[in-house]
Amino acid sequence: MKDNKIVVGYIGNGKSVNRYHLPFILQRKNKFFVKTIFDIKVRHDVWEKVEEIHYTEDLDELLNDSEIDLVVVNTGHHLHYTYAKKVLEANKHCLCEKPFMENSQQAKEIFALAKEKGLYCSAYQNRRYDSDFLTVQKVIESGKLGDLLELEMHYDYYRPEFPESVDYFDPALSYLYGHGCHTLDQVISYFGKPDDIHYDVRQLLGTGRMNDYFDIDLYYGTLKVSVKSSYFRVKARPSFVVYGKKGMFEKYSKDRQEEHLKLFHMPTNSDFGKDLPEHYGTLTYYDDEGIYHEEKVPTVDGDYARVYDGIYDCIVNGKEQVIQPWQTILQIEMLETGVGGLK
Repeated sequence: MKDNKIVVGYIGNGKSVNRYHLPFILQRKNKFFVKTIFDIKVRHDVWEKVEEIHYTEDLDELLNDSEIDLVVVNTGHHLHYTYAKKVLEANKHCLCEKPFMENSQQAKEIFALAKEKGLYCSAYQNRRYDSDFLTVQKVIESGKLGDLLELEMHYDYYRPEFPESVDYFDPALSYLYGHGCHTLDQVISYFGKPDDIHYDVRQLLGTGRMNDYFDIDLYYGTLKVSVKSSYFRVKARPSFVVYGKKGMFEKYSKDRQEEHLKLFHMPTNSDFGKDLPEHYGTLTYYDDEGIYHEEKVPTVDGDYARVYDGIYDCIVNGKEQVIQPWQTILQIEMLETGVGGLK
């Protein structure tokens, strides 16, 4: 710790670090101090150098720095296991991008090592703090929908050129791994472990090709949660649709943090990630007197930095870890099962 701040190092200096981490953690300078970034080859032609950060091509320099408390792994996920193990063996807390590991056995081993050493370790599940997902929670908790019956969540693209460019199948490089690690974590984080799961995971271009579609149903008593994604949707389905016994809520537009980051419109801007009224979802329901209502619901602001807030509260203030190991293990087991029958 330095002035009651967690000192942080990063492994990797690509898009993940510069788009999805640094813009947020640098807004928490009262809690974190980013000291060092390691990369195999340090370069600043794509991502600008942050002046107060030290860059190195020597991993040992980062791992052997006694000042660094937390190391964030931002490499390709095929290297997550190797680097996370090195970080924990260096007696440093570890945050790892998603997919957390390539399989559940690796995940269990890494979490066991962290527990043995008394260290924090989790996946970077920033999508828990997407504005659309937070707004759905707000609507559910208002009680206006009544008993929940069905929730559909969609993550759609029209990018046929991507699956068409891949002529082999690799489970760890599947669409389910790449996007299910966002959406399945949202479901697990809010609803917990399902009673049953039905998997429909496909290779729309044929056997031996990339997984490019999935439709997974998770059952919680009478509630069915459907997680659906495809690379072949010319027009995307609504981000969320929720049905209850008394009403429904539909939100078409997704969280806008990623949209703004791609435009280099950063969290330092007051309107960063915020929805405009045309992005608001629609709540339709009957109240207890049987009166029909239809209203727009202002979107809850998303904030990926809340992942780091949770880490600080856990390490410094002794609060319970927000992103629990069992949740991450369950999610990876779902990913494994989903792609298990494909070849």
